[in-house]
Amino acid sequence: MQIRPASPADVPAVLPMVAKICALHEAWDAAKYGFLPNPAQRYERWLVEQATGDRSVFLVAQSAAPHKQQPGALVAFLVGTIETEIPIYRLQEYGFIHDLWVEPEERQSGLGRQLVEQALHQFAQKGILQVRLDTAIANEAARRLFQTCGFRPSTIELLADVQALELPNSPTY
Repeated sequence: MQIRPASPADVPAVLPMVAKICALHEAWDAAKYGFLPNPAQRYERWLVEQATGDRSVFLVAQSAAPHKQQPGALVAFLVGTIETEIPIYRLQEYGFIHDLWVEPEERQSGLGRQLVEQALHQFAQKGILQVRLDTAIANEAARRLFQTCGFRPSTIELLADVQALELPNSPTY
């Protein structure tokens, strides 16, 4: 398996994996991940920007084993960006991993861990001191993976569907 920086030419091969991430997230929590139609195609321009930008880390894993995948096929990717923190914190910028996908037949091989570790290394080379990410509450396997790579729980996001709540009359101010 070869892990390398993504190029714009890789984006069409990454888009089916993006579609799988979106479908999985929407199955886990449709209220949080209620995507517009064709979310993978909506990612396309953004991914091309990440493949060419200096404020991102976009990695792909390419198969070399003909028995598992077609040689040269992309089987995993990770995309992250450098984000600016609001100006009340000492830390001015941080890395954020948006997506990590490893095709099911390649899981449990250490590939996800290698992608995360390489991404952390690339963020560090860019002068980034902290990397963050979100995982779906249902994705226990991802949390275990990220924790083995040095991530720790930091915040817990809570979600309220206010349209579904029976709220008292709004106060007047």
